[in-house]
Amino acid sequence: MPEQPPYLRIADVLRRRVAEHEWTPGDRLPSRAQIGQECGVGENVVRRAQELLISQGVLEGRAGSGTYVAEPRRRVRVVRSSAREQRDDSPFRADMQAVGRHGDWESRTEAKISAPAEIAARLGLAEGDLCVRTVYEFLADGMPVQLSTSWEPYDLTAGTLVVLPEGGPHAGAGVVNRMAAIGITVSHAVEQPEPRQATTDEASLLGIQKAALVTHIRRTYYSDQGRPVETADIVVPAALCEIVYEIPTGR
Repeated sequence: MPEQPPYLRIADVLRRRVAEHEWTPGDRLPSRAQIGQECGVGENVVRRAQELLISQGVLEGRAGSGTYVAEPRRRVRVVRSSAREQRDDSPFRADMQAVGRHGDWESRTEAKISAPAEIAARLGLAEGDLCVRTVYEFLADGMPVQLSTSWEPYDLTAGTLVVLPEGGPHAGAGVVNRMAAIGITVSHAVEQPEPRQATTDEASLLGIQKAALVTHIRRTYYSDQGRPVETADIVVPAALCEIVYEIPTGR
């Protein structure tokens, strides 16, 4: 078995010392030089270990001050469920209300955007075909907790009241209900979640450390005719949110 990289070993040491209450929330850690001397490694190894634990929400860095044990944060529960899409209100707002928070979002829509190759493939289009793109920033009590970029084929909704997801009489109704308003039945969605590190832009928008862990969900909605009607890239920060899937039993 390959030997564990030194920074992962040091991260385990620091995590254990926090778990055993040697350091408690709000405590300032010793200097990197001191930790490195105690553990027999260089300061760069300690730095990488601390950056990993910062990305996981165990530690927090304070510019010009040092590294501290992070205060425990109550993670927001994000429920992924087809049943919730049928609600008259937003599933996100319902999730936030369930944990005593106010859920809202900000959005920016652009129509007639050329589909890049990956998006075109997910929507069954040719590269460069026109789409409606909407960028979302979801907020809990005014603080960002989730990002999403949605794409819909322009030819599907052009000339209808739902061409703009956040405009008109069906603004904010969600994909399922908006499509139903123009006679399209959404039968199912496919989601592909995978962990990765946040980009610089994502970290800035979410207020998390650069390269912090996030879950990237690629979601695509399909009509009962099998046509993709919307695809989205959803970014959920691991330190701020927990993702729960509700799976219908068919009973």
